[in-house]
Amino acid sequence: MKKASLALVTALMISVPLYAAIDIYEFDSPEQEAMFHQLGKELRCPKCQNNNIADSNAALAQDLRMKVYEMLKQGKSEKEIIDYMVARYGNFVTYNPPMTFSTAILWVGPFGFLIIGFAVLVIRSRRKNTVAAEQSSLSDAEQKRLDALLNDKDSENDKADNR
Repeated sequence: MKKASLALVTALMISVPLYAAIDIYEFDSPEQEAMFHQLGKELRCPKCQNNNIADSNAALAQDLRMKVYEMLKQGKSEKEIIDYMVARYGNFVTYNPPMTFSTAILWVGPFGFLIIGFAVLVIRSRRKNTVAAEQSSLSDAEQKRLDALLNDKDSENDKADNR
């Protein structure tokens, strides 16, 4: 019994470090290694959302790192690797997506709404002022009647003051 439990504990202690294995890549030149590390930081993991493939532990990120390594070993350029990843996973895989119609809407849309809202406010306030000015303008007959009423009221006030 003791030997079996000792064997189980030993097996567990040996197998735990295997889960923390570090990927080791051999490069032909220091430039390839530098490009690998740069691409690892530029490409986003599609599964982890906000981690790059160098920092992510997801299986998909490991596959992407391996694909980048293989493509570098084949002599592909940085642009070719990024184009391959974008073709396969979309613009989301890059941290600096190109300017397209869909990304332009995201950047310009809020400013467009502000401009449209301000224009609506200005037009409504001007319309309210013109409607108020039109309502305050009286015809000649109405103006004469108003003057007569004001004169009558002024004469009544003068009589009241003299008493």
